[in-house]
Amino acid sequence: MPRAVKRDDRYRNLLRPLRTEVPRCIREGSARHLPAEATRSDPRVLPKVVIYDIDLTLSLPIGISASSGLNAIAHAAEALYAREGNPIISLMAEEGIAALSRSLPAIMARPDDLEARSDALYGAWLCGTCLGSVGMALHHKICHTLGGTFNLPHAETHAIVLPHVLAFNAPTVPEAMQRMARAFGAVDAIQGLNALCARLDIARSLRAIGMPEDGIERAAELVVSNAYWNPRLVDRTQAQELIRRAWHGHTAREME
Repeated sequence: MPRAVKRDDRYRNLLRPLRTEVPRCIREGSARHLPAEATRSDPRVLPKVVIYDIDLTLSLPIGISASSGLNAIAHAAEALYAREGNPIISLMAEEGIAALSRSLPAIMARPDDLEARSDALYGAWLCGTCLGSVGMALHHKICHTLGGTFNLPHAETHAIVLPHVLAFNAPTVPEAMQRMARAFGAVDAIQGLNALCARLDIARSLRAIGMPEDGIERAAELVVSNAYWNPRLVDRTQAQELIRRAWHGHTAREME
């Protein structure tokens, strides 16, 4: 007969199935838009294992590769000026942006380039780790609002909005902007990001991905009514102007 085994609760977690995720795009694969502007942070939804498989990204359309990569860059960019930031996260954020800024154009030129795909997933892991370690600011607030309110595609929304939010925040976070400029290989971070976006196969305006123009005012009101922390305070007029620029697809530039 089998010998009875005494239960030992110290090992009970080893017997549970592991929650495993396999990212299907270049961003870290964890963010989703919920209805309206609701978001959720709960350790119970975190996977125990994330498998980064280069081969699974080879059939990913280059447009999604580009926009999801910029989505990942957004996580690192906001980590550079997050309240909870620290020197280690800043190092990871800068390295993640650098890896993606060099790999995404290479993927556009050769979608089957395994070295570029590997570099992109390396950058995505760094950026995703930053997101899991610090809080989010204005960029994520706007994107969560737009995606949930108007059912816009997640990665494309991030890719379009990011340059405009960084241009807005730039005067108050000079050190973060210097790090981003270095990561983009540019003298100026906004110019470097604009140049990267121009090289990628992505939509450049919120209008192009389905946002109605008459939703700009409503979105701005939602953004400021329950605001996330941000290094620069934003009022309703500024939020509306920022979203308006993104809706038209203007080239990002600093705002007063």
